[in-house]
Amino acid sequence: MTDAITPLSPTPSSSNNAVANSPARVLIASLIGTTIEFFDFYVYATAAVIVFPKLFFPASDPTSATLQSFATFSIAFFARPIGAMIFGHFGDRIGRKATLVAALMTMGLSTVVIGLLPTYESIGVAAPLLLALCRLGQGLGLGGEWGGAVLLATENAPEGKRSWYAMFPQLGAPIGFILSAGLFLTLRESMTDADFLSHGWRIPFLISLVLVAVGLYVRLKITETPEFRRAIEKEERVSVPIAVIFRSHLRSLFLGTIIAVATFVLFYLMTAFTLSWGTRPAGTGPLPAGLGYSQGQFLVVQLVGVVFFGLMIPISGLLSDRYSRRLVLVLTTIGILIFGLFYSSLLTAGLAGAFACSIIGLALMGFTYGPIGAALAAPFPTAVRYTGASMTFNLGGIVGASLAPYIATWLATNYGLVYVGYYLTAAAALSLIGIVLSGNDEI
Repeated sequence: MTDAITPLSPTPSSSNNAVANSPARVLIASLIGTTIEFFDFYVYATAAVIVFPKLFFPASDPTSATLQSFATFSIAFFARPIGAMIFGHFGDRIGRKATLVAALMTMGLSTVVIGLLPTYESIGVAAPLLLALCRLGQGLGLGGEWGGAVLLATENAPEGKRSWYAMFPQLGAPIGFILSAGLFLTLRESMTDADFLSHGWRIPFLISLVLVAVGLYVRLKITETPEFRRAIEKEERVSVPIAVIFRSHLRSLFLGTIIAVATFVLFYLMTAFTLSWGTRPAGTGPLPAGLGYSQGQFLVVQLVGVVFFGLMIPISGLLSDRYSRRLVLVLTTIGILIFGLFYSSLLTAGLAGAFACSIIGLALMGFTYGPIGAALAAPFPTAVRYTGASMTFNLGGIVGASLAPYIATWLATNYGLVYVGYYLTAAAALSLIGIVLSGNDEI
């Protein structure tokens, strides 16, 4: 590593701050930030299905409006690697704490502004353009959040408990989803369609302001991680972390990206696409019929599945520390590959089948999502770990998630729902290859 690192001068304010973070403070700070970030992200994903096609992308063909809405949904995934580079650069140079605060504010304020946007009816084409701009801000913020939260946990973890600590920020995903879906479900059940489309849909976006304030309070109470303080004391920081990643850690970046693909494809098929197809009318003329459930019915289906998602994350963390992250990821990825072959049959087997599909798919998601944070961070040294872990995770998002709802909608519309399952199986096969090619000590 000596040929890849150019030392920087110590920063006294960081290196001298040797106050230890308590385990509870570390885990709460890493969890609350990702909960808020994912709440914001899922609020958009839900609105992209049930609100934006009607208010921001008016079209005579509902499928075209939905595809346009999913196109803006994908913008954030292309922005996330940029956010990973920007926030990763400062996270590896000035510290994890300040960078995490900046990432949280970027994501949160972008979400609040969405709740204030005028619609297409008011300002025409400027409405979807402003929506896309806010979505870009969400992506930049989340690109910097995830890596920093994982490092906050793992770099404070005792020996032998890295996977357990690393799964706490991952819990932000199911908690954020439950808060988002639960809020949308409450609003849909307590409002008329007219009131919901008039102003009710804005409430989840505006609530983000309160959540961000809570998150900032918690984040400002933590101190810098011990590993980063040691990197400062040893003068191991680098001038341009992303350059070191591409020069010395390109293989880890590539393999980590394809390892994460199945995780992303699974989650966004089980949430954004499945919600869209599940609530599509059961008979739309020449187009393939959807499942015809109400939005309220299908949000309940997804909420039950997400509970299993959340339950499996700590279990996978414990198993990963006891056996190995590699073994847990291999077995889970094989499970995802098999699940893809039965996805269509389960989803179309009535309400009981939809529940089974949601529970099995999101339980598998918990098993792969729990250990993946520690797995993607492990190959990178402290000096470039924020940038490396963030870039890997977010490049995986581009390949696996950015176009997943769009591709799945196109496949289901043109070839049938069974091909959506084949798409998931193919993604799992790709990730399995990545895990096999990585060495035992790399993940």
